[in-house]
Amino acid sequence: MAFITGIGGGTASGKTTFCEQLAQAFAGHNIKVMHMDNYFKPDELMPRATAPITGREYPDHNHPDTLDLPRFKQELLAAAQGFDIVLVEGNLALVDAEILKQLDLKIFIDCQADERVVRRLKRYKTGGNVANVADEDIFGWLSDIYLDLVRYRHDEYVAPSKWRADVILNGSMPSDKALAMVKRHILSEIEA
Repeated sequence: MAFITGIGGGTASGKTTFCEQLAQAFAGHNIKVMHMDNYFKPDELMPRATAPITGREYPDHNHPDTLDLPRFKQELLAAAQGFDIVLVEGNLALVDAEILKQLDLKIFIDCQADERVVRRLKRYKTGGNVANVADEDIFGWLSDIYLDLVRYRHDEYVAPSKWRADVILNGSMPSDKALAMVKRHILSEIEA
């Protein structure tokens, strides 16, 4: 069975960066990386949410129902049989009870909300793809959806998942020491 590590945290907190660094640290090992963003339901099945203050309706990419969890869980079980190390990364990685039971190590990447918002805006401005939004409207669209919905979903699902983590890492200041500690722990477990 694989050693499975879950990496959760808010949008643009540094989850993907840490996951990529960890995967590189295990180059040469039998490793599988699973990004939960790859398991979003198709647009026609995507749940919609009404913002609590403005009443605007949005596709809800920050709710557990947005993910095809049955497919994810099936592929996670398959990966656990075929790999030595599995890394699961996503803002909802530490939310679902069944997934939590599969995780041998749970990591939460913590980062202040204002820094995450700026990172998210930069990400979309420098290469993110936002369908049906003109380039000059990206700031307005992202700030609207963040203020109307994302921050509420973060408080509802993501922030409480921090307390399920074994380790909380500083997403504002990535640390080589933290990466080395996590690598040593995983190696000690798979070599035991």
